[in-house]
Amino acid sequence: MDLAPQEVWSRLLECARREIAEHTFRTWLEPTQAVELRGDRLTVAVPDQFSADWNESKHAALLTSLAPIALGHPCQVQFIVDSRARSRVQMDLFVAPAASQTSTTNGAMAAPRPLLNAKYTLDNFVIGKSNELAASAALAVAEAPGRDFNPLFIYGATGIGKTHLMQAVAHAILTRKPLRAAYLGAEQFTNEYVMSIQARTTHDFRRRFRELDLLLIDDVHFLKGKEATQEEFFHTFNALYEGGRQIILTSDRPPSEIPGIEARLVTRFQWGMVADIEFPDFEHRIAILRSKAHQDHLQHTIPDEVLHLIAEHVRSSVRELEGCIIKLIAFASLRQQPVTVDLAIEALRDRIKPAAPGAGAGDGRGLSITTIQSAVAKAWGVSAAALTSKSRTREVAVPRQAAMLLSRELLNAHLADIGNAFGGRDHSTVIHSLERARYLRAADQEFAERLQLAVLELPAGAA
Repeated sequence: MDLAPQEVWSRLLECARREIAEHTFRTWLEPTQAVELRGDRLTVAVPDQFSADWNESKHAALLTSLAPIALGHPCQVQFIVDSRARSRVQMDLFVAPAASQTSTTNGAMAAPRPLLNAKYTLDNFVIGKSNELAASAALAVAEAPGRDFNPLFIYGATGIGKTHLMQAVAHAILTRKPLRAAYLGAEQFTNEYVMSIQARTTHDFRRRFRELDLLLIDDVHFLKGKEATQEEFFHTFNALYEGGRQIILTSDRPPSEIPGIEARLVTRFQWGMVADIEFPDFEHRIAILRSKAHQDHLQHTIPDEVLHLIAEHVRSSVRELEGCIIKLIAFASLRQQPVTVDLAIEALRDRIKPAAPGAGAGDGRGLSITTIQSAVAKAWGVSAAALTSKSRTREVAVPRQAAMLLSRELLNAHLADIGNAFGGRDHSTVIHSLERARYLRAADQEFAERLQLAVLELPAGAA
């Protein structure tokens, strides 16, 4: 099927996102826009020459190599500077091309929009149990920016919809009323601030951000340890907040758990609404896959049983679910075969494994994360439900860490599956828990004895 340039670019970005560090992706590839597709060459516009040179040298070859997977055919990517960006003042560096500056009904010129993903809208955001609080807060902000939930702080693991929801709010606000807005990552904010110091243009930098009506900062945890940038962001935050202008932030953890962030910033992050997004459950994953198929007009191409297969095995993130759809369609196109369960298993063999161990799946020995949780709970004298709760007391945290360790070592379960089975914890929390449990096993005799007791409670042959 013929695809528009932006659709081709979106598919390439979906693949690239799994190969490139998240903050690098947000800084260099998200503020881009496909402008032309001619034959097997895709031209992508970026805001300035530095971005064009950087992307050409660092990312063009990778993106070109991913084209057969994402598109089913070769495609060469080249980056150019948007000619209309050259005439913009510094304040508008992060806004979209002048084509978006349409005239309003009274003849006035509308404010330029930030570079947002056209697909990240509220209509395309699938709401479920894992994100309903964050979605409700986002809808309230979209209706009345700067009023009730300011700032809106959304946190959760990578790839589960934080950026989508943040940009969706911006789309909704800017569609209704033209505003001065900017969307960027915390790493990019830092880089721009450093460059302004070097170029002695800090006054312009401050004017540019403190005169905004809407500020979206992704991955605010990347401000950790950057004292000068935190100082600058503190004053920017105050200027916008006191002016009643909306601030939306995302992070991989709640404000109080971000290391290396000044207490006064943490306090301000908590002034409005702090809402988390967790890993989607099975039903939510099915809904996400159906939405993705519908958006790409694939609802008649991918059978329901294939969507169920993917939802059953891929639990780590929304981004990975969508990536599976892209890879499956590309694989089917290359094979010139219809999408079936057998084809999906072959195409997604790196993600779909027979009898993959999960929270309730067995491994042939009657062993699962559920049975491990029950055995550990008995050994430590707590309830199995406590291990999946939000409690962080030592009485619960230690056996939870022990259960995660056994799940990893006895089942070889994926980090995402472990996190999902223990209350939707992110991968960094799981890694920390595993490291802590290994340390305790070596240094704490009582912990080691209880761990062995839990193993003895498991089905025969588990150890």
